[in-house]
Amino acid sequence: MTNKKLFKFFSALMVLVTLALALAACGDPTATTAPATTAAATTTAAATTTAAAATTTAAAATTTAAATTTAAPATTAASALAPVTGKITFWHSYGSGGIGEQKALESALAQLKKDNPNADVQGLDVPFADLFKKYETEVASGGGPDLFIAPNDSLGSEARAKLLANLDDKLKGKLDNILPVAVEGSKVNGSLYMVPESLKAVAFFYNKDKIKTAPKTLDELMALQKSGIKLAFNSGIYHEFGLSGAFGGKLMDATGKCVADQGGFADSWKYLQDLKAAGAFMDGTGNKAEDGFIAGTYDAIINGPWKTGDFKKGQGDKLAVAAIPAGPKGAANPLTGVDGWYINPNLTGAKLDNAVNFALYMTSPKISQVFVDLGGHVPADKTVKVTDPITLGFAQAAATGLPRPQLPQLDNFWSNFGDSYTKAIDSGADATKSVADACSAMNKANKL
Repeated sequence: MTNKKLFKFFSALMVLVTLALALAACGDPTATTAPATTAAATTTAAATTTAAAATTTAAAATTTAAATTTAAPATTAASALAPVTGKITFWHSYGSGGIGEQKALESALAQLKKDNPNADVQGLDVPFADLFKKYETEVASGGGPDLFIAPNDSLGSEARAKLLANLDDKLKGKLDNILPVAVEGSKVNGSLYMVPESLKAVAFFYNKDKIKTAPKTLDELMALQKSGIKLAFNSGIYHEFGLSGAFGGKLMDATGKCVADQGGFADSWKYLQDLKAAGAFMDGTGNKAEDGFIAGTYDAIINGPWKTGDFKKGQGDKLAVAAIPAGPKGAANPLTGVDGWYINPNLTGAKLDNAVNFALYMTSPKISQVFVDLGGHVPADKTVKVTDPITLGFAQAAATGLPRPQLPQLDNFWSNFGDSYTKAIDSGADATKSVADACSAMNKANKL
């Protein structure tokens, strides 16, 4: 099939899937909060909503892959950017992600200054662990930056607390080039509260000189560890969440009640305990695991695209990426999040318009290409070319990922499951009891 026909096929497919997603999500509340120490959040939605959203994600990743050879021209609405003028303040956490994203941001801001000489842009790097709380505190008191960029971890909770500007009117006709999964991931209760920039999910980084063929299954991964291959893991509830799906686990039902104790989660934690017993390095902070992979001490690690620049610096041409290996109940389902620009609700009039113009410029095809090439981002804009095999690997990982819904019950997921996960993996506590205790505590906190 020619590129032109392929593009038309996937365009039609995206329309159908988007309609299905809209029908499945109709009347379904959405929201989430972020963990203080990770770059993303997690959960599952109702079975029907999850199925529709997963289909959208798969189509999105395939569309991204199809655009790697021939990028479609940007639509007139998306390419007609308004100028950015005057003072703009924004926050980011690219310093927490790695050198690639930092370089991409520097290059993007340099280009913005060329294209918008009357703009005075002032950015502040805030550690990711502090970003959401700092923003919420300052905005609630009438202050804060004009906007900030982050994953959609806290999109729901901040939108419900009226800490984000509603962008429905400001973005009409301006997201035509954006993948539907990214648009949906920018909404709460059907309204837009974010300008989408990229998709993110963790995947399996590996040294292809040591691992000739990426493991397709978790049994193959275990066999690699036992054969002498050295595996390292950012041992935490976010990075390893996808293994629960590989064992058939589901976090919540349609009402938001935790059902993780009904199977899958405990199996995935037991697998990680066995992997650790076989010699895999489990690192609670992630720093030693990441540094070891960069140095060549370890041969593989599960991490996100924000670490691509650092890992390329250490591994060079030996670096490769594949989807997390599948388990006995199917594909792993790492969380697929959407990064984007949030705007301060305290802004009005020309200040609000200027902040929106800045966000649209920073997500335009020209700037998105910079973050693809230097930062390893999987673009939300379907017209942006992706040729790097590492970035393509993440696009494929997102195809089986679990789209991060915005259910309010997630507020009580992170601490309860994080504590139990640490006891199970670091201290060897019984996996089944650990999951049951976490699920019970989460439901109690949610009064379910």
